[in-house]
Amino acid sequence: MDKITHVVEEQPLNFLKEFTAARIAIGATGNSIPTRQSLEFKLAHAHARDAVYSIMDTERLEDELAQFHRPVLQLHSMADNRARYLQRPDLGRKPNQESLNRLADQITGDDIVIVIADGLSAIALNQHIMALLQVLIPKLLAAGLKVGPLCLVQQGRVAIGDDIAHELQAKLSVVLIGERPGLSAADSMGAYLTYQPRPGLKDNSRNCISNIRPGGLGIATAADKIFYLVQESFRRKLSGVQLKDNQGLLGS
Repeated sequence: MDKITHVVEEQPLNFLKEFTAARIAIGATGNSIPTRQSLEFKLAHAHARDAVYSIMDTERLEDELAQFHRPVLQLHSMADNRARYLQRPDLGRKPNQESLNRLADQITGDDIVIVIADGLSAIALNQHIMALLQVLIPKLLAAGLKVGPLCLVQQGRVAIGDDIAHELQAKLSVVLIGERPGLSAADSMGAYLTYQPRPGLKDNSRNCISNIRPGGLGIATAADKIFYLVQESFRRKLSGVQLKDNQGLLGS
């Protein structure tokens, strides 16, 4: 009986792999992909699932956030568990009544409120949020901006920042949230900035900075971009589609 062998075809686009983590030039063995690439795909898919169901380490984060000498508020959306959160996105956009009561006791009318929400990857927050805040918060304070309570939100989505900041009477919200994991990254954070936040705003009212992680948009660069947009937002008194990120462009 003849021995059947499969030869992995060489990929002419292999040189592009050094520029991206995307799945390109994975090769072929007969009519299928090579075993190694197949196993790597399954592992990445498992990492993505784990990220979606990961839990924010609120106790550790609360302890570490104490270094910024700001009140730390533990809040929760109307989605009381992960299954509910995934099935009912609308519930993740609103704080529950207990959280509203807690916010009512903290009204200070600060310039900025920072909302830290688990989103779809609490792993991202657990791993990267402190490094980002250690760069960002000193920049905001050095610019003379009043930073209000740091809000840790479980089962939260982006829009929950509108309600939280509105309740605290803050002029601007910065929501730092775990992004939907992909098959090349399960630990990405997103930053969403909204001027004059209030319930009912649409996505076009916010600015977004995405893929914040060591293997994507670096922590220091992300902090610079957030700080730039915060300054521009206060200067122009707006956010969203009318506020462009022109940082670093020629002639800016």
